[in-house]
Amino acid sequence: GTDTLHHTAAALTFMVQDLPVPVALVGSQRSSDRPSSDAALNLMHASYAAGHSDIAEVLVCMFGPTSDEYGFLHRGTRVRKMHSSYRSTFRTIGDVPVATVTRDSVKMIKKNYNHRRKDKKCRIFPCFEERVTLIYYYPNMQPDMIDSLVDNGYKGIVIAGTGLGHVNKPVYPAIERAVKKGVHIYMTVQTLWGYVHMYVYDTGRDLMAKGIIPAENMLPEVAYIKLGWVLAQTDDPEK
Repeated sequence: GTDTLHHTAAALTFMVQDLPVPVALVGSQRSSDRPSSDAALNLMHASYAAGHSDIAEVLVCMFGPTSDEYGFLHRGTRVRKMHSSYRSTFRTIGDVPVATVTRDSVKMIKKNYNHRRKDKKCRIFPCFEERVTLIYYYPNMQPDMIDSLVDNGYKGIVIAGTGLGHVNKPVYPAIERAVKKGVHIYMTVQTLWGYVHMYVYDTGRDLMAKGIIPAENMLPEVAYIKLGWVLAQTDDPEK
C-alpha cells in the first residue's frame, strides 16, 4: 500500500546519503485489475525517472493531476499522502515537486537538486531507534500521556502542536520531567504548511525554556523518522 510511502521515503533519505543515482519509490492507489488503475503508468514514470533523470535523490513518483498526463517526482522529505482515494494523493508540502515525469521525459521544476554521478559511492546509515514516537496534541491532553512514554523508556518524542507549535499548561510538568530524564522533544505543527514559531507567544517561549526544540517547517512524520534515525547514531543533544 501507499499509506507509509512518505515514511519510507524519509527513512531512505536519511539512511542512504550522497546518492549517485535516483531512487524512485512508486506505488498505486488503485489495483491493477481496475480500469482506473494508476499502477502501470506510475511504474513506467518511475522507471523512466530511475533510468534517465539527472536527480540523484530519494523521490516518490505518483500521479500529478487526477488525469494521466504526467507524474510528479516529490522529494522524499517533503512529500505526504493527502487523500484516501485520489490517484493524485501525493503532494509536496511547503515547497514544489522536484520535477514532472512522463513515459519519455523529465521536466525539472526545482533548480537546486543533487545531480547524478558516474561513481557508485554512497554512505549508508541503516539503524533506527524504535523508542521514538509522534503525538498529536489535542485540547485536554493529560500529562500522563507524556509520563507513560517516559516510563516505558521512550527516548524521543515529536509533538504535532497547535497554532505555531503549542501545547497547553497542564502538560508542562510532564515535559519538564521528560527533559530531565534525557528525552529529546521536538515540536512540529498540525497545519503541515508553515513554520513552528515558538517565540511569538509566551506559551512557545515557555516550552522552549523547558527544553522543547522547534523543528522549523519539518513535516511531523519526517521529524519522527529523522529523530528515530538520529538517536540510533548518537544521543548527544548538541549533535
